[in-house]
Amino acid sequence: MKRIMVKASSPVLILFFLLIAAGCGSRGTSKNTPDAANDNASVPDTGFTGIKQYFSRDVLVKESTFENGILNGETKTYYKGGQLNQTFWYENGIREDSARKYYLEGQVFRSTPYRHDTIHGTQVQYYRSGEVRAKLSFNKGLRTPGLEEYDRNGRLQKNYPGIVYKIDDNYAASGKVRINLAITDEKRNVKFYHGEFTDGVFDTAVCKLIPAVNSKTWLDLKKSGTPQPAHIVVIAAILTDFGNNYLTYEKIPLPYNDLK
Repeated sequence: MKRIMVKASSPVLILFFLLIAAGCGSRGTSKNTPDAANDNASVPDTGFTGIKQYFSRDVLVKESTFENGILNGETKTYYKGGQLNQTFWYENGIREDSARKYYLEGQVFRSTPYRHDTIHGTQVQYYRSGEVRAKLSFNKGLRTPGLEEYDRNGRLQKNYPGIVYKIDDNYAASGKVRINLAITDEKRNVKFYHGEFTDGVFDTAVCKLIPAVNSKTWLDLKKSGTPQPAHIVVIAAILTDFGNNYLTYEKIPLPYNDLK
């Protein structure tokens, strides 16, 4: 009887061991197969890649190129009529290379150099004919006094206005001195600043705007009782016929050495 039971159970035992072996084998391979690894991996959201369009009342106003959610490549803006307005080049979200502004007819009006998201270098303006209209210099986002403007015949413009001043001396009576400021061409739009060029650039964070009152500009200085510089420096930003600011300065000697 026992011999018969052993014979009968042997196939069952063999099948049982085969199932265990198969199960162990399958568990081992599930950890090592590429498919299993991909199922368990967490893939980060890298953002949009491609060209995104922006509309205002169904009118296309801008197109930007993205890579993994970051501006990378060319961005274009458009006039209301659909004509190209401006182009910018981005690298990893930062403006680089040259940005361009266009006339409605499609010609380049202005080319502006960018370095690390800041204007740096010489900005060039053009006539519709393609001839150079003006050149302006920038250093790390700030204007330098450098300016060249050309008429339609290519002639370099000269004879820009200069600063003129008049001193009202009330030092003896009130301890005050007023410096009245103007330029040689009174019809020009001008802004005056108290300060001087810093490292060759015009920095409005350093130079203080002198406000105009009824189209008149002056600077009041008072007796301080302590030694002060024997002069002040005034910068004029004069609007030209080309729509640019011509920068010039004047070093004005003071009649007393304690004015502040």
